[in-house]
Amino acid sequence: MRRWIIAVIVEVGLIVLALMWAVLSWCNGIRTTDFGPSGDAPGFTATRYAAPSLLLAAVLLAVAGVLAVDATARLVRGLRGLAGAGR
Repeated sequence: MRRWIIAVIVEVGLIVLALMWAVLSWCNGIRTTDFGPSGDAPGFTATRYAAPSLLLAAVLLAVAGVLAVDATARLVRGLRGLAGAGR
């Protein structure tokens, strides 16, 4: 097996992991709390955004994007090399 195929497979796996961690981090970064009515004050829902978790999600998304570009470039280069070797 050629090295570029292994590199593409590993990068695709890393892309999937980075995207899963980004989704988990994003979900962890947004928290809602429901408050019931108290006297004359109506009930409401408060949303809290945790910046570190949201920043981690954004960084993981960027890393997944860079890995996707690199995996695509390796795949195209490898396939062109195979097509050129067959001539």
